[in-house]
Amino acid sequence: MRETVLRLSASAWIWAACAVGFGQDRVQLQRDDQKGQLRVAIDGKEALVYQHTDGIDLPHYHPLNSPSGKNMLVQQTTPYPHHRCFWFADKVRLAGGRAVSLYGAYYSGKDHKPPFKDHVRHVKFTKLESKGDTAAIETELVWEMDNDKPVLDERRTMRIRALDKGEYLLDITFTLTAAHDDVEFVSDAVHYAWPYLRMNEAFHGQHGGTITNDKGATGQKGTNMKPALWIDYSNTVDGVTEGLAVFQWPDGKGHKWLTREYGTFGPRRPNEQSGVKFTLSKGQTLTQRVGVLVHQGDVTSGRVGERYRQYVDGKL
Repeated sequence: MRETVLRLSASAWIWAACAVGFGQDRVQLQRDDQKGQLRVAIDGKEALVYQHTDGIDLPHYHPLNSPSGKNMLVQQTTPYPHHRCFWFADKVRLAGGRAVSLYGAYYSGKDHKPPFKDHVRHVKFTKLESKGDTAAIETELVWEMDNDKPVLDERRTMRIRALDKGEYLLDITFTLTAAHDDVEFVSDAVHYAWPYLRMNEAFHGQHGGTITNDKGATGQKGTNMKPALWIDYSNTVDGVTEGLAVFQWPDGKGHKWLTREYGTFGPRRPNEQSGVKFTLSKGQTLTQRVGVLVHQGDVTSGRVGERYRQYVDGKL
């Protein structure tokens, strides 16, 4: 099958499968530049949508659907209305200036409405391609303060792999570059994860969901601020058991996790850069890679541990 590569275009809707005939590729990319959305469909069913419209506080992924078609994440909550479903942000200081919380960018808008003075802005797609059961998305973003002052450049890559029976894997790498000046990271020990995810109420721990890590520990008490290679969040909703697992790439540096029974979870940076201030000098980069597995069943029947090993071995 021929590979399809999509370039930037003024067209409102573009299908990644268009050049080879609709339906031939299992993963399809549907792009709407006017709405600022990129939809990912697997076997004809919507899996997730990348939200990047102009004026947004943080680009994010919403919805993110389970194999049975349920949205597993929540876009905005009360309390914590700054949470954005599945997002990546932090608190930073450019060249000794004021501390800028991109994590709390929502609060930089007047009455919490756009335009947001501090924000992460989607710049452009540099790659959109689909072939068979896999698609690739590459995106350039910029972290900005005071409306248009660049703080950090971000390059985000995502590989989407369609599995069986509606399951899928997202393999995502976030790379930040201090392209403009030195940048100090000043986030505290609590208010960040790389990335954050916020489970829908129906799936989270306060409604019967179970948090499990690779060591078999469960719940917020057993997993929060503990080192782990992966965390799974699963629940039975309307008689169907499904889950979402986040895989930390094993870089040998150790990563602790934030977990909450109300649904928020995600890995931290390497331990030496977690909960402490550090500086990324001009020209330096910082990278985090994770896998996100959307699966049937719970942590056991969903074979999360086995699939983590497959992911690390390049077989997934």
